[in-house]
Amino acid sequence: MAISRRKFLAAAGAAAILGPRALGAAEEERATPLVMELREAFKDGQPGVEEALRRITSDPKGVIANLGEPTRGGITKLYNDTQITILQIVWAPLMVLRPHDHNMWVSIGVYGGREDNIFWERTGDAIKPAGADSFGVGDVGSLPDDGVHSVVNPIQQLTAAIHVYGGDFFAPGRTSWAGENHDPNEFSQQGLLQHFENSNRRFNL
Repeated sequence: MAISRRKFLAAAGAAAILGPRALGAAEEERATPLVMELREAFKDGQPGVEEALRRITSDPKGVIANLGEPTRGGITKLYNDTQITILQIVWAPLMVLRPHDHNMWVSIGVYGGREDNIFWERTGDAIKPAGADSFGVGDVGSLPDDGVHSVVNPIQQLTAAIHVYGGDFFAPGRTSWAGENHDPNEFSQQGLLQHFENSNRRFNL
């Protein structure tokens, strides 16, 4: 008898299933031109990355040809070292991510769906809302090194974007804020990835 996906995930264990998706050999070959373009743009800092992302996401079909058609929410690591991280992030339908920082700048280019951001101002350990923006296909949004934002996918379909960080996204030392009073907590990579899985299950993805 076939085992359900949910039971399979439970049986596999968190250590086996919770991690950024790695590209297979064929996928890596298709993604290489995009990754090389962004790494070259990185030499000009965040402005160079923003310009490259605008150029790349102006052709969403081309991005899909490089990265594949998204089928579920998750994080795919396209490139990572101590200076730059390039991720494909796909938000599940109606997914909400609570306020968090990165301790590095980030630029985000949307090539499918829509991403709503609330920007937060930090005062000590506390945060308060300081603005908002909404990004559709071809739009690029950026945060500085000390930026804090929360993210909503407001539509009932996947939203896909390329995220470029000016550092190691997977390094420790980040903060997220939760609950009615936005209490600060240590940011959890495992918690983030579990949140993607939970959000996918809401829509049987």
